[in-house]
Amino acid sequence: MKVGTKIKESALADDSSVDEEELVDVEDLQSALTQNEDEEIGSPTKEEQGPLHLLLEKGKKEGFITYAELNEQLPKGIVEADRLEEIVEMINDLGISVEEYAPNPEQIAKAANTDPDTVNPVESEIGKTTDPVRMYMREMGSIQLLDRQGEIVIAKRIEQGNKRIQETLSLFIPALIFIEERYKTITEEIHQEPDKDETKYLELFADFAHENDDIIQINRDDVTEPKVIDSKGILKHIRKLNRQTKRYIKLIEDVGYEDKKTIRAKENITETFIGVRIAPKMFEILQKITLAYMDEVKRYEKEIRTIVIDNAGITMEEFLKSFVNNESNIAWIEKYIRAKRKYSSTLNKNKQKILSFQKRLGKLEKSSYMTIQEIKGLNRQLNMGKIQADRAKKEMVEANLRLVISIAKKYTNRGLQFLDLIQEGNIGLMKAVDKFEYRRGYKFSTYATWWIRQAITRSIADQARTIRIPVHMIETINKLNRVSRQMIQEKGREPTVEELSIAMEMPETRIRKVLKIS
Repeated sequence: MKVGTKIKESALADDSSVDEEELVDVEDLQSALTQNEDEEIGSPTKEEQGPLHLLLEKGKKEGFITYAELNEQLPKGIVEADRLEEIVEMINDLGISVEEYAPNPEQIAKAANTDPDTVNPVESEIGKTTDPVRMYMREMGSIQLLDRQGEIVIAKRIEQGNKRIQETLSLFIPALIFIEERYKTITEEIHQEPDKDETKYLELFADFAHENDDIIQINRDDVTEPKVIDSKGILKHIRKLNRQTKRYIKLIEDVGYEDKKTIRAKENITETFIGVRIAPKMFEILQKITLAYMDEVKRYEKEIRTIVIDNAGITMEEFLKSFVNNESNIAWIEKYIRAKRKYSSTLNKNKQKILSFQKRLGKLEKSSYMTIQEIKGLNRQLNMGKIQADRAKKEMVEANLRLVISIAKKYTNRGLQFLDLIQEGNIGLMKAVDKFEYRRGYKFSTYATWWIRQAITRSIADQARTIRIPVHMIETINKLNRVSRQMIQEKGREPTVEELSIAMEMPETRIRKVLKIS
């Protein structure tokens, strides 16, 4: 089985987002990788080795590195998806597997026992101070601040990475089916609850994509209107996508993957799917659905590999050569059993176990309308998009850490330690990065300030009371206390509920409720 053509790559290379001078040539990186391959582990000194060399040495010792580790150590100039793919292929050629997470606890423990000079080169740079605040400040002070143009460059890279993920999701039928099922659920909720309307569908798609829109120029004296989202238009878009998905599945079943009609139907789905911006929560759910399939594939393949390689004694090279593209072929194991080799009896004893795992792999192929190799390819595309977006998000967050500190200083002595305030503010900063829309014309710091303050004030409110009072209620309580103190000074007595109601312009019942809570 083959699902349509490759994911479009043209939209991912935006020349305006990164200057050509900043791009690191992959060939240069290749020479570094080759040099690392030829060198004996541990021969260069710590000063001669960069973080990437150290990571590759770690990978050689343990047999793997994670995408997160690779993302951390790659040069900043490498931002385009196809370049990232080439780098992963080079690393694989060194015999190092690039995994989404560490395969097992033993390898994690091995990583933990690595020479601390290799794992944490930053420690020597920040001096011998043990004060965590000073250490944090010193590391943060070395990060360059961004101007408005720099923010736009990074925001575009985030957009490119997310678009790559979205294009990948458009090829995964279980994700499209989930959208259709969620659409039906929301439709039923709207029919059953009259107070809900079409805006409920924004849980699926938050807005239309605006890639070609100009960036709005904001003047300080302008009063900007709140952004209005066309919920009815989004609803029509969802219905169109659902119709295209049904037609695509029917064409696969009737005429197969290679037919021109099927290929065109797949392209139509991708075009429709990337025409909208997926709501953040739905974006995460769809990625988890896709990655869950890959986790199942890894689990079943690992079970088969354990039986065939560890128990029966077939070499890894021979196993991979014969097993790839035969993952769900139940006749595959018969070849080894009939060979009458020393491993044949062991395989014959475990034949039913192997067939059971192969059948489960076959079910994954059937439900996804893809082969196991195509599911793996989809997973690689998804991880490349995540790396591209996450690296850009990390840069945006790091460049604005000083903003968090400046805001956190205003909330000291309110029940939380300064470092805790910074931590909560950083959480708000990360949310702001996820939701930032650079085309609206605002500088990121203007946009992020609200999210940082909100995160800090909520954490203080959570810490202050066993039963959390909403932030807006705490603000009302504080206002009531100020008005009450002012009236005591004016009248020389405690104000009545009626007097507070008039001064606060609130109903008496609400005043009593606030007084009771406070």
